[in-house]
Amino acid sequence: MEKSDLQIERAKYEPKLPKALQGAVKVKEGEPTQSVDNQEEIKKLFPNTYGMPLVEFVPGEEATQKKMNVGVILSGGQAPGGHNVICGLFDEIKKLNPENRLYGFLMGPGGLVDHNYIEITADLLKDYRNTGGFDLIGSGRTKLEKEDQFEKGLQIIRKLDIKAIVIIGGDDSNTNACVLAEYYAAHKYGVQVIGCPKTIDGDLKNDQIETSFGFDTATKTYSEVIGNIERDCNSARKYWHFIKLMGRSASHIALECALQTHPNICLISEEIEKNDMTLNQIVEQIAKVVAYRAAQGNNFGVVLVPEGLIEFIPAIGRLIQELNDLLAAHGADYRNLDKDAQRKYIISHLSPANAETFATLPDGVARQLSLDRDPHGNVQVSLIETEKLLSEMVGDLLAKWKKEGKYDGKFAAQHHFFGYEGRCAAPSNFDADYCYSLGVSAAQLIANDKTGYMAIVKNLTAKTDEWKAGGVPITMMMNMEKRNGEMKPVIRKALVDLDGKPFKTFAAKRDEWAKNTEYVYPGPIQYWGPSDVCDQPTKTLKLESEK
Repeated sequence: MEKSDLQIERAKYEPKLPKALQGAVKVKEGEPTQSVDNQEEIKKLFPNTYGMPLVEFVPGEEATQKKMNVGVILSGGQAPGGHNVICGLFDEIKKLNPENRLYGFLMGPGGLVDHNYIEITADLLKDYRNTGGFDLIGSGRTKLEKEDQFEKGLQIIRKLDIKAIVIIGGDDSNTNACVLAEYYAAHKYGVQVIGCPKTIDGDLKNDQIETSFGFDTATKTYSEVIGNIERDCNSARKYWHFIKLMGRSASHIALECALQTHPNICLISEEIEKNDMTLNQIVEQIAKVVAYRAAQGNNFGVVLVPEGLIEFIPAIGRLIQELNDLLAAHGADYRNLDKDAQRKYIISHLSPANAETFATLPDGVARQLSLDRDPHGNVQVSLIETEKLLSEMVGDLLAKWKKEGKYDGKFAAQHHFFGYEGRCAAPSNFDADYCYSLGVSAAQLIANDKTGYMAIVKNLTAKTDEWKAGGVPITMMMNMEKRNGEMKPVIRKALVDLDGKPFKTFAAKRDEWAKNTEYVYPGPIQYWGPSDVCDQPTKTLKLESEK
């Protein structure tokens, strides 16, 4: 593999570990746990992995020589730092016993089911240390939820003498990890399953998981490009830039990027839902800022739009819920119809209020809402060009105001969607350290005979030495939610907390940012230099840690 100069230098970086993981490790167990909601239902579904204690690693006296082969899977969308989780896992199991082996299942959970794997060796791994991407073993979105998949996976686990599987993924992937752990425990197969918290969206977060890995690098990558656009915007002074950002289920990325770059407008889906705003009200809110700035002679600006905005507009959210149920029940009848017939079919099968909402949507949006769901039963919102929809509607409203003599500016829009650009970036020092520590923690959870746990590292705004590593039972984070028309156990997604410090800090400043041009240009991620520049966590994490 040919490497860039940056990659060559980056490979030499040695991730920093918390004190507790630097030598021999012992386990300190906390109190028994329970799920965040629906305790009886979750306990009934997970009798063998429910109620387990929180685990913290503390320095030990004697290292175990545990013999254990481990399998690792990358599941779902890419996030910076995945390779470092694998590096931490590899280094730790080899430290425990040089004979231990690590197997990577290829292209996600499907690799386990289909028996596609490679052995990960020191020689292979040296090209992937501190790199972005999941290209070492690839990723996929196969869901592990059926018994025949578990049994098929068991065949290769037995063949390779694997003691444990580590699944690196987001909330849905870790839910699957918990289901797999429960199944293997119930059948007394002696196979452990451990999860790792990954998602750039930032929605896998709670009292135990301070941040998911990849969020730090992705938001810094997006903020660099937003800053570049702001500088261009402030130089040309003739365009409004509408920037859609990843974040299907929550607006953490948009909020963090706003805190880093100070755009004129940043929409927060959770606030729009709470205030029961309509699409027209959102458009009017943006148009008012455009008109105000135009009156000051500033016919330019930057608007940040979360990817999942459409689903959070309450009227459209209600429509999507009914569409989900309709497609789950009658998808087969509907799929064979042509476009016009599909539209009529949907309108005739919806409740009057939702049929009215559906009929008022632009054709492209309505069509996207009625197409097949992703493997987790979600609308594929990244395919809806919300940034263009908003700018067109703002343009139409401004044209109307112009005719009425209420507006006398110029409005021209540019559109951007930042998604893939951030998912495989070379990890920041923070993510490189955090991910490596998660991999070491996962290895220690296995060595200490834990299953159904997620590896965690806390106290992340302190120096790395003071980070606290351990594990949390995955069942602790679960509740029951409707998916594809059925109630299912899932890890509860973390939305932007409108009473939290990050949102309140943003809300206190946004009117000022809307009226004035107070852009901040963060520049690229720095890997070498002063710690204050290179090792800083996100603004979100800093603000959340302030008591």
